Amino acid sequence: MEELSDALTRQRQEEQRRALRALLARPLIRSDDPAFPLIRRHAATLRDWLAREAGWHLQSERDFVRLHKRAADLGDTTRPATVGRGTQRKTFNRRRYALFCLLLADLERGDAQITLGRLGEGLGQAVDDPVLAERGLAFSLDHQEARRDLVVVVRLLMALGVLVRVAGDEEQFLRRGLEGDVLYDVDRRLLAALLVTARGPSLVALNGADAELDLERRLHALSETFVPDTPDGRNRESRHRLARRLLDDPVVYFDSLDEDEATYLANQRGPLLRRLQQATGLVAEVRAEGLALVDPEGELTDEKMPAEGTEGHLALLMAERLAESGPDGVTMEEAETWILQWQTDFRRYWRKSACEPGAAHGLARQTLARLASLGLVRRQAPSRSLGDGGRILPLPALGRFRVRAPSLPDASELPRHAQPDLSESLTDD
Repeated sequence: MEELSDALTRQRQEEQRRALRALLARPLIRSDDPAFPLIRRHAATLRDWLAREAGWHLQSERDFVRLHKRAADLGDTTRPATVGRGTQRKTFNRRRYALFCLLLADLERGDAQITLGRLGEGLGQAVDDPVLAERGLAFSLDHQEARRDLVVVVRLLMALGVLVRVAGDEEQFLRRGLEGDVLYDVDRRLLAALLVTARGPSLVALNGADAELDLERRLHALSETFVPDTPDGRNRESRHRLARRLLDDPVVYFDSLDEDEATYLANQRGPLLRRLQQATGLVAEVRAEGLALVDPEGELTDEKMPAEGTEGHLALLMAERLAESGPDGVTMEEAETWILQWQTDFRRYWRKSACEPGAAHGLARQTLARLASLGLVRRQAPSRSLGDGGRILPLPALGRFRVRAPSLPDASELPRHAQPDLSESLTDD
């Protein structure tokens, strides 16, 4: 009976680990996902653990589960939302995020079905707001680039399951405008679960104390939580921020921690890492400059490195070269020069479009953004006094991509117990 009980306990822990890993990889999981039944089965345990360790809320519904993750670093811009794969991959910028939020508001007020053209008309009306117009946000279906942004945003909503295409095709809409309209069903329950904030946007008032806040601080106010001014309250907040970063970020550098986080980590690093490892199956890697939770299976990694294809090869080449560049890093122009040389050296292995004239600039930006999202480099702001476009600075974790020629010590320099027994080796051969 004891063996059976132990086996059942191990099975339950393994199921909970698989369910938690699925949530960390995909915070919004619908009922057609293979992991959905597992998460629902262990929802109560997962909800308690996530609230205690990271301060995250798990919403479990009949048709979906939603992990309300809040980033520890609100200023991190290295991991934007993306749609599509390979050469068709589209990355979200500030404009597309703004359009995304306006679309959410429009869908909340709309019907159970809506057309792509109607969404575009709603955006055109929304950007007439003086505050948005003052910040340069404009939208018109007459411009193909605006229609392209609309389609990228809508495809993200489709990937999330909020919109389900009933008829039509987005490519026809891009080419023909309203003549190639598309009809969608709207899942209002999923729509209501998308926004993750500590305060509802309507609670950030436009008068009173909040009226003096600029846009950035209003955005920060959406995720700001109450922290009791007590030792326990501060320790809990430090634990939550550290757990969020370790679970979300590829690497956590010690010099990026504030005083409270550094103090908590110095005293509680062992227990904190042990709890996170046991629950997720991740492996802690501790170095002098920082620490990381590494996934041996690679399931929880947004950007894989090494990876296949032209981009994967280019990322490895760039990482190796930057690892040798020294602490001052390089300029964007130098990185582009390297790519121009690699276009000649590896033309037969790379896809044709990557070797076309003028492609080096886009490849450099894309590759460096990938390395930044992995915590391997940091982009320094441009300097007007120096007249440059900013430098790319290597971070300590990039050192693992430094390649050195192998060297073997002379046999006479080895300790006696480490010297090979040649007679035994020859006999074996």
